[in-house]
This record gives sequence, C-alpha cells and structure tokens, in this order.
Amino acid sequence: MSGNRELLEATLAKAASEDRAALIAYLPGGFPTVDGGIAAVKAAVAGGADVVEVGLPHSDPVLDGPVIQTADDIALRGGVKIADIMRTVREAHVATGAPILVMTYWNPIDRYGVERFTAELAEAGGAGCILPDLPVQESALWREHAEKHGLATVFVVAPSSKDARLATITAAGSGFVYVASLMGVTGTRESVGQQAQDLVRRTRATTDLPVCVGIGVSTAEHARQVAGFADGVIVGSAFVKRMLDAPDEAAGLAAVRALAGELAEGVRKR
Repeated sequence: MSGNRELLEATLAKAASEDRAALIAYLPGGFPTVDGGIAAVKAAVAGGADVVEVGLPHSDPVLDGPVIQTADDIALRGGVKIADIMRTVREAHVATGAPILVMTYWNPIDRYGVERFTAELAEAGGAGCILPDLPVQESALWREHAEKHGLATVFVVAPSSKDARLATITAAGSGFVYVASLMGVTGTRESVGQQAQDLVRRTRATTDLPVCVGIGVSTAEHARQVAGFADGVIVGSAFVKRMLDAPDEAAGLAAVRALAGELAEGVRKR
C-alpha cells in the first residue's frame, strides 16, 4: 500500500491556492493516553489544522523543549509503543482525511527496521516522516524505502545552515522543508525572530518545496506574522501546554480545538 505523500503535497498546494499558509499541528502520540492522543489530533483538525505531525515520544529528545518532554514522559510511562503511533496515524487519518506525518528521532526507526517502519506507516495511511536528527548524508536507506512506499521525507534546517548545506538538504527532502525559526528547543516564545524570515528566503532560493516554519510559534499573532513569509506555520508546544493545563481530558480537547481555530484564523490574515 502506498502512503499519502501526494495528499500532503495537495493539501499544501490548496492552502497556497487560497493565498494563505497551511496550519500544521504537532501532538505527541500516546498523550495523555493513546485514545486521548487520537482524539487530540481529531480536535486539531476540527479546529482548522490542515496537517498534523504525530510525535513518537523519545526518552532523550534533542529538539523538544520542557513542555513536549513532559508530555513524552507521560506517554512513555503509559507504555506507548510504535504500534500505538501507527494506530494513531491510521485512526486519525480515517476520521479526518487530513495528511498525518510522524515526527521521530532516528534511533527508534533504526531499531525497529527501516523497511518495517515505512511499510507500516504507509499501510496506516501516513504521509511521511519528519526526521530532525537524521543527517542527509546518512539518509539514503531511509529515502529509498520512503520513496518506495509513497512517504515524504521532511528534513529540518536551522539558522546556522550555510547556503550550500541548505541546497544539499532540500534536494534530498520531499513534502516540505521544516525551518527551525531559531537555534534552540521547541517551546513558546514572545516573538518569532527576523532570522526565521531570512532563513525562509535562503531556503526558497534552493528549492520549490513548500517552506514551513516551526519552533516558537504559539499565538494567532505569531501565526499571522509567520504566514506573511512562509508556506506553512507549525505549532506544537502551545497545543501540548493547553492539554497539560486543562483540568481534564475533555477540557484539554476543547482547548486544542479552540487554539487550532485561533491559529487557523491567524494564517488567513497573512
């Protein structure tokens, strides 16, 4: 069975045709439970998210800040497994029709087996993977299997990336390019800096892929600012914080849906 990379591409193209940025939500799989995580993805899409990234919780994250780490710890203590992430992708995609990606560090895939992981993700209806710590020069095996199964390979670029390095990364990727708006871990910030806009400009000079910005985007105003210069706006910690702060799961899901609505309105005011 082929994955849904084409659905991801079509969704991003549709947003562009509407003269707006796409809203991409990140939610950790298995948080607060596997069923609760599936419900959170549905709530984000119901609120206005175009695309969802499901995080595979990891005990030693390098990109995730304290909010997502807290959620990951809850999911890991609950015993979340890769099979649960595949179930999350499958059920969320069937329920919403939205493209669902998995965001994961490389080690779990390496241990699970690249062929097995890509085949199962495609069978679950996944659109691809975001791989923040997989060096492009070591990605040939992954990309071979991802291509075979119709999955996008999304790489992350940072403000420290030189132009030649950007060209190498974007040439190897598919789906979209994930621009880290600043050096540092995920989390909410007071503003999204000028360096994000500069990095988007430099990245666009190397590729025709959509360029989407994450890290530090947490409010409708941030979304509006980023939508002014990027093809997609990626929000994660703000969704997770709403769930962590909620008194119960139902309130958390309502908060996720409400935030998605606010952000969706923001990306339409570019």
